[in-house]
Amino acid sequence: MQEIQQKLQGSMTALVTPMHSDGEVDWQSLANLIDWQIEQGTDVLVTVGTTGESATLSMQEHADVMAFSVKQVNGRIPVIAGTGANSTVEAIELTEYAKKAGADAVLLVAPYYNKPTQEGLYQHYKAIAEAVDIAQVLYNVPGRTVVDIQQATVERLADIDNIIAIKDATGDVARGARLIEALNGRMSVLSGDDATAIELMKYGAKGNISVTANVAPKAMSQIFNHALKGEFEQAVALNQGIAHLHQDLFIESSPIPVKYALHKMGRIEQGIRLPLTWLASQYQPTIDDALAKANLL
Repeated sequence: MQEIQQKLQGSMTALVTPMHSDGEVDWQSLANLIDWQIEQGTDVLVTVGTTGESATLSMQEHADVMAFSVKQVNGRIPVIAGTGANSTVEAIELTEYAKKAGADAVLLVAPYYNKPTQEGLYQHYKAIAEAVDIAQVLYNVPGRTVVDIQQATVERLADIDNIIAIKDATGDVARGARLIEALNGRMSVLSGDDATAIELMKYGAKGNISVTANVAPKAMSQIFNHALKGEFEQAVALNQGIAHLHQDLFIESSPIPVKYALHKMGRIEQGIRLPLTWLASQYQPTIDDALAKANLL
């Protein structure tokens, strides 16, 4: 597990799942996106996470996208498969699919809606870790799940061998810094917030699982490779050219804006699955301007 833990660093793209206008998965565009991401220098690919619309894919589609992505990557970079669910049984089943598909690790979002206690969270993650022998990354994003994995719970889970990292998408740098200090290397901390990722890396985070990297993979790769080397002045300077994307790509619920952006860039069709809808017309000029400002159009 230590080997894969060391590989999960740098710029990690939380990849969208391309769809046709009827909502069906667009496999050719997915293959093209994966190849482009690798060519542009992305260090790790995250497939079927929340940015990949995992919540609206069927179990079979979820499994198929994981398997397709692993096959397309073909060992060129590590693949993390999103397998979280608010049902422990379902999360275990998805994690088994990921292991069978050959994913390097899985990303497990905190169980949403049913609001488990901290003990419930601990038992949920412990059960998945014991059921499937694959490297596992916790995912704390209370803004979307209304569930917060507290530091004490993370510290308990760090004692489980195959739980190797946590994606901290709280956007709270001070909190993340305290967590990094408390873990003392027992578990990696990865940022899940583009706007604050460089700051968190100053305290020892190992990389960033990114929405922005969908549209600017080369720039994000360069930024976070500098950050990994401790070259923060260079990282910040490069980030200035695309920093506006970190906000603009959340002008509506993600992945609505980033899918629009990729469509505008000619990389995917205009496809998204209900209950998400295509970016509202009044917001489209904001994304158009953001892409132009970042020299992506």
